[in-house]
Amino acid sequence: MKRPVFGWLALALGLVVTADALAAAEVRMTGDARVYADYFANRNFTGWNAPYWTSEAPSWQQAGSETEDRFEIWERFRLRSDFISSEALKFRLGVKVEDTWGHGTLTAANPTVSVEVYQAYLQFLWPETKIRITAGLQPTSLPQSPFFNGSPIIDADAASLVVAVPVIDDTLTLITAYTRTIASARTFEPDLRQIYRNQEGYFLGAAVTLPGMTATPFVDYSIGGKGAYYITDGGWAEGLISAGLLTRQPQGWKDNFIGVLWAGLPVSVTVLDPFRMYADLLWGHVGLNEYQKNQRQGWFMDLGLEYAGFDTVTPQVFGWWSTGEDASTANGSERLPCYYPGHAESKSSTQAWNAGNSFLFDGGQELGKSSNMHVNPAGGWGIGASLAKVKFIERLEQRLTAAYVRGNNAPRAIRDANAALGSNPLFVMGRDLTVNEWLVGVNWDTTYALYDNLALILETGWAHPGGFQTSVWGHRLASEARDAWKAAFGFKYTF
Repeated sequence: MKRPVFGWLALALGLVVTADALAAAEVRMTGDARVYADYFANRNFTGWNAPYWTSEAPSWQQAGSETEDRFEIWERFRLRSDFISSEALKFRLGVKVEDTWGHGTLTAANPTVSVEVYQAYLQFLWPETKIRITAGLQPTSLPQSPFFNGSPIIDADAASLVVAVPVIDDTLTLITAYTRTIASARTFEPDLRQIYRNQEGYFLGAAVTLPGMTATPFVDYSIGGKGAYYITDGGWAEGLISAGLLTRQPQGWKDNFIGVLWAGLPVSVTVLDPFRMYADLLWGHVGLNEYQKNQRQGWFMDLGLEYAGFDTVTPQVFGWWSTGEDASTANGSERLPCYYPGHAESKSSTQAWNAGNSFLFDGGQELGKSSNMHVNPAGGWGIGASLAKVKFIERLEQRLTAAYVRGNNAPRAIRDANAALGSNPLFVMGRDLTVNEWLVGVNWDTTYALYDNLALILETGWAHPGGFQTSVWGHRLASEARDAWKAAFGFKYTF
């Protein structure tokens, strides 16, 4: 039986009061509410949908089968409650509601209830030590320098056990973690076959802090089962597989267990402050024990520079480069494997990597839904510049960013996949670029503080495509390519 949304909130508040009374724990609540209108023209550079997965078959909806609705009003509410027994012990519960006006929860008549738990974890210090243990549904990300907003590999809420062990105070902390992102069958298999249906990862990193520099070298080894529901439950999908898995014989995975290995080195250097440098070097390999056609391995590196010595503006420049597909799908994929925490209904994969809040990439926007062009940073290279933290008027802050992106993917690899599969989510026009294609994106963002905890926000973006290839994407999609732009305006209340 579904409860009305206010019933769930009343129940949650009742639990908070009861827990506070019975356990004598301190309860701290934080959160945010955002209401904003969004006008977005020519999503995917056409005004039509991009291809997206619809089942584990796998099957998908082709591009150009749906037409955009340019105007939406979004509302988002997130509440985080910390039940604190002491400085060494607490539990966090986070719930959220997010939808457009007139849809789902926000429908006027007979609304569909959609209150979601997105964080639920226990955190404590091991007695008489500084070892911190966190267990449950929690923010999970591979290390990344802060300039680029988040990891291009994984940056999501996931069920994890994380142990942080300080070795040298304020200098060296060892971090180990276990994450289970998928358990498709849970307790019993659906039949008598022993097919592995989970995915789990094992992480080891070292957070190093030295005068003027921080670094977090890490390795992460994951095991995926060929029977796991990657698309509908976990979102492996196009982020980790190669085109050869679906287009070359024998189709599908060879092994019951699919090994995945990542390694990385994020670095932040402030020794010459106010000059600051940020860099990341990432590598990943999917299918260590698989047919070569099923494997995917690649490199990704980025570099950001900023000068923080001015009171009114922070100039920034950045660039990145990553390996792209070669001319053959028979030898697997050459792009960096990326765990996309999307799902079939999202109609787009989500990433966190971004620089300067660019309109091209998915990550960092305050008004997050319908906010960007979802360009894949893996498989391409680019440069950009920002004027960040522009503060010429009291309580008003602005940012201006321009970025240029070019593909590193061979046209033949994408052409062959499209010829075999038709329009498919493995390669999407405007998100995955060939070596002959490029994009320019500009965004201008403004925040005005009405109060210390209430802001008016305006985010605008424009993107121009350069020469999508008809031989790769087909005449219908490539001939419709045009400039995309959006303007979003709304409120953000934090508490």
